[in-house]
Amino acid sequence: MLKIAQNRRSSGRYDLRLPLHYRVSVKGAPPRTGSATTSDISATGLSFRSRKPLPVGAHIEILIEWPCKYRDIDPMSLLITGFIVRSDGTRVGVHMTSRKFKITLAQLESATA
Repeated sequence: MLKIAQNRRSSGRYDLRLPLHYRVSVKGAPPRTGSATTSDISATGLSFRSRKPLPVGAHIEILIEWPCKYRDIDPMSLLITGFIVRSDGTRVGVHMTSRKFKITLAQLESATA
């Protein structure tokens, strides 16, 4: 994981490429969903590339597939909520308002398969 040089930001950014799924909510419109890959991430924001521009100011929920496992067994995801602060072309910038890890118990997954 490469730390990107700090500039005007208060939190350091890390060059991290992880798969993600998102849902964008805009008042009066149906939610838009999609998949992408992170470009970089910090404690307060992240950026990723989407296939289409997304609306600035919209609420977004992001689920990132985390590369390590809880107790080396159970898959983890990082659930982020926030607002789109930049969308130029296919590059999207998000300001995080909350983030938490979700753990999927591997024993439950194998029992239902």
